[in-house]
Amino acid sequence: MKNLLSRRNVLQAFGGALGAATLSQTARSEDQKPAFLIVLGAAGGASMIDAFLAIRASESANASTLNTFPDASVVSIPESPLRSVDTSDTSIGPIPFGYSTSQSAFLKKHYQDMLVATLTGTSVNHTVAQERARTGNGAWLGRTLEECVANHFGAASALPNVNMATGGFAARGLDASLPLWAFGAPVAAPALWPFGLDGARGIKGAPDLELVSQARSLRDKKLEPGTSFMRAFGDGEALALWKQQRTDAVTKLEGSNLIEKLNLLPDTAATPLSQYGLASSPDAATLAATFTNLGTDELEAQAALAYLLIKNRVSASVTIAPSFSVLLGGGGILNPPLAFDFSHTANRATQAIMWSRILGVADKLIGLLKSAPLDPSGSESLWDRTLIYVATDFGRSKTRPADSTDFGSGHDLDNGVLLLSPMVKGNRILGGVNPDTGLTHGFDLTTGVPDPGRTTSEAEIFSGILDAMGVDTTGAGLPAVTAFRG
Repeated sequence: MKNLLSRRNVLQAFGGALGAATLSQTARSEDQKPAFLIVLGAAGGASMIDAFLAIRASESANASTLNTFPDASVVSIPESPLRSVDTSDTSIGPIPFGYSTSQSAFLKKHYQDMLVATLTGTSVNHTVAQERARTGNGAWLGRTLEECVANHFGAASALPNVNMATGGFAARGLDASLPLWAFGAPVAAPALWPFGLDGARGIKGAPDLELVSQARSLRDKKLEPGTSFMRAFGDGEALALWKQQRTDAVTKLEGSNLIEKLNLLPDTAATPLSQYGLASSPDAATLAATFTNLGTDELEAQAALAYLLIKNRVSASVTIAPSFSVLLGGGGILNPPLAFDFSHTANRATQAIMWSRILGVADKLIGLLKSAPLDPSGSESLWDRTLIYVATDFGRSKTRPADSTDFGSGHDLDNGVLLLSPMVKGNRILGGVNPDTGLTHGFDLTTGVPDPGRTTSEAEIFSGILDAMGVDTTGAGLPAVTAFRG
């Protein structure tokens, strides 16, 4: 007999305004298009007043001792309230490498899809602050944004939530009531990881696939259930997840040929794929041309895999982030030691280089996603349904020695976040910055009108992102934030 107690029927039974509103949210959830979240971790403390909330020296009464810029370095465009910083120098603090960066190129290209919202955080510890940037400081039972998006949009995906970051950007949320598949699947080596997505292919001399299938069935139904280990620990969460992944998930992964569709490596003498019965992803050449440091830069490899995971509908949420390790390339430094946190030694140079790195990867991802249709109709691209959240630990201190262009900065709770998406109300700053202190103020959570009397919390940023993406937050108790929504 068909179960008549569906969620829709129960909600209809309540009637009234509350029941109707909740039913409307449920219907929206059931009928809406897919959406994708990319969390791009700006590890180490990306400062918004070193980027899109930059302060010109002529605007500040304390210009010489505040982190302000020469007027000519702060570039605006007539169509946007957002700002950008173009700067160069011959060294990065004590490191004798020159640099030249231009945030204005990114601004001019993407301002219509850019939203900056001010934020006052609650921790200056790297790991804790990174976690809170993803959970809204535990706003919804300790769930991460990635888990919320995976739970809402990813039920049919093979791996709804893939996480390639480390530290607090990789931490799992606290809500054990979520389905196990909603938690992040960790990926340490993006170029090698796809080879683990098939249990038999890519192995010379492997048994016939039918024989492998029979062996798996014997293991699952006959051999394993009777072992003392499974009797003792078979009900544990870790083993439950493992069994789910090697049955349902493996069927999706192997059946979709993801060992090849996600393969970033070329078929060369160094990586002779054809000798093992494998081939590169159909997109491998495009990705190699787009991410030119794919073989040496882990962040570019992460971004390339993130694109493939979304294009092939493997994941609804993907998290990537640069490491704290130094990376050289092109005669300069691509990633300073400690990433953004090298600002302790050389704030201006580090912020410039790392913002260039983050924006460069975002720009390439946006271009790829714009080129890929959302569905066969071709009326929308994947980019139309993707949100990139540039998450960071915290801001940086606002002061400097008088007129210094080579100074260190400390951790600071005051900052802002950058969202990139056609799903947000782009070309907008929510909140503002005091040019005499460098400190930000908040905004009305519904209209987005600046409000100098309030600051913005991590929970409000969390709620605004989920609202913009259309995630059903019924019963979550989150603050109502609709100002982000496009």
